[in-house]
Amino acid sequence: MKFSNTLIYWYLKNNRDLPWRKTKNPYFIWLSEIMLQQTRVAQGMAYYLKFTATFPTVFELAKADESTVLKMWQGLGYYSRARNLHFSAKQIANEFNGEFPSTYKEIIKLKGIGDYTASAIASICFNESTAVVDGNVYRVLSRYFGINTPINSTAGIKEFKVLAQSLIDKTQPGTFNQAIMDFGALHCKPQNPLCETCPFSGSCVALEKKLTRELPVKEKKIKVKKRYFNFLVIKTNDNKTILSERKGKGIWQGLYQFPLIESDKTINKNELISSDEFIDLFPSETTISLFNQKEIVHKLSHQHLCTQFWVIETEKSSTIQIKWSDIEKYPVPILIANFLEAYQHKK
Repeated sequence: MKFSNTLIYWYLKNNRDLPWRKTKNPYFIWLSEIMLQQTRVAQGMAYYLKFTATFPTVFELAKADESTVLKMWQGLGYYSRARNLHFSAKQIANEFNGEFPSTYKEIIKLKGIGDYTASAIASICFNESTAVVDGNVYRVLSRYFGINTPINSTAGIKEFKVLAQSLIDKTQPGTFNQAIMDFGALHCKPQNPLCETCPFSGSCVALEKKLTRELPVKEKKIKVKKRYFNFLVIKTNDNKTILSERKGKGIWQGLYQFPLIESDKTINKNELISSDEFIDLFPSETTISLFNQKEIVHKLSHQHLCTQFWVIETEKSSTIQIKWSDIEKYPVPILIANFLEAYQHKK
């Protein structure tokens, strides 16, 4: 009880003024929690405000087409979050008449919602005593209790959940959960934690044993795969181009891209134009130039995309239909959005 009392006392004096803290509406809490996965609050705030203004209830989000949702999500990354959000919004609107599920067991059944998000919504909105465990919580608990079980191991995930559940203040679970998340984000930070002014400094194992840099422990990451992307940025003499939607379950599903030739290494102009894929796309003569003289390396969680943008000037064609003036309407990966900004600026 002492741990939760100290934590909540700290929180009441230091909590962040965030728009989703001013509501118990599960739709808004759900939006904020999904957006803030893998995303800093400073970046997620603008998206949250834009989404809640455009889709003030789950019904508006459910009615939107997926392309609109993905376009609004553009820049946040991890686009499966947006697709799952949209899928579940339709389910809540159509199957549950807009009523958000009100228990952890029901909330976790929604697509794209795991233990952490279900715990956050259930505790904050419905006062259910279920502890959240995210990166911030792992860090606080591993340091305070001196736990070196890897946080990304099966044993670690179970151990920290049980521990967090044993500490939660059952009379105000939502406040406790928000307090421990804020404490990890603002005070017990990954780098340079504020140990000198920490309310737990007298009993923190990591501080006593000088282990704050070593904790929490993580098992080694999956090996990062390198891929080589060559985007063909087509510009016809009537100012049109090609964009196509990425299908399948890989990266950027549902987003649009220029024609792509993937190679097994960085290639030069001669290697590009002699490839079968290039010849199939452009049987007649074209003018080609490399836009980015230095290869762009776009880093995703498990792969690095070494990228070149080739500008292809060619004759108009009935198969090339998208006007350059309409290109901003399409949801694209941030890698392509950044290119378009630089390209339009340079023109």
